[in-house]
Amino acid sequence: MSGRLTLVPTPIGNLEDITLRALRVLREADVILAEDTRQSTKLLRHYDIAVPMQAFHQHNEHRAVARIIAELQGGKRMAMVTDAGTPGISDPGFLLVRACAEAGVAVETLPGPTAFVPALVNSGLPCDKFHYEGFLPQKKGRQTRLHYLAALPVTFVLYESPHRVVRCLGELASACGEDRRAAVVREISKLHEETVRGPLGQLVAHFTTNEPRGEFVVVVEGNPD
Repeated sequence: MSGRLTLVPTPIGNLEDITLRALRVLREADVILAEDTRQSTKLLRHYDIAVPMQAFHQHNEHRAVARIIAELQGGKRMAMVTDAGTPGISDPGFLLVRACAEAGVAVETLPGPTAFVPALVNSGLPCDKFHYEGFLPQKKGRQTRLHYLAALPVTFVLYESPHRVVRCLGELASACGEDRRAAVVREISKLHEETVRGPLGQLVAHFTTNEPRGEFVVVVEGNPD
């Protein structure tokens, strides 16, 4: 009898941001695939869940997929989690889901936390239509993507790290214009959550003066032209 893979979103900040169904699935799993077992241990201990974990991350996912598929086909029930948020959204997950689909293994994805949705809604920018970009390329193709995003007629969303966010905002200001409206949301669902709204030029100045800390979501208004 074939097993099942369940992708389980986990809190991006407050540990209470997890569903009752997600907790049940984690408890009933034979194995939990974790992006970082050390990080996931904190969540499992908090909810008194004692299920074996296997590491599954960007450095081993290509090698591990065939073995995991074999175990699923053998009847194992596996839950997959990443450090925070929904697996597959700028995190490992896609390769395994694709392999399961090709092998005829059942997959279910639970609804739950992901950083870009609350950031988008909280930005105050139009969110009836939007483009999710995730992380920009660090080198090759970066300028091409920036110019593409600058021309989009809809709001777009980026993820960025604290030590690169000022550079990112500066490049967005150059590509889109310093007057383009935007919002920077950091530390979503955590103690120091903050949303800073304003023109891109103003946001560059703000985070140049105020040291960026935490994980960032950048939301930018679409091209009005």
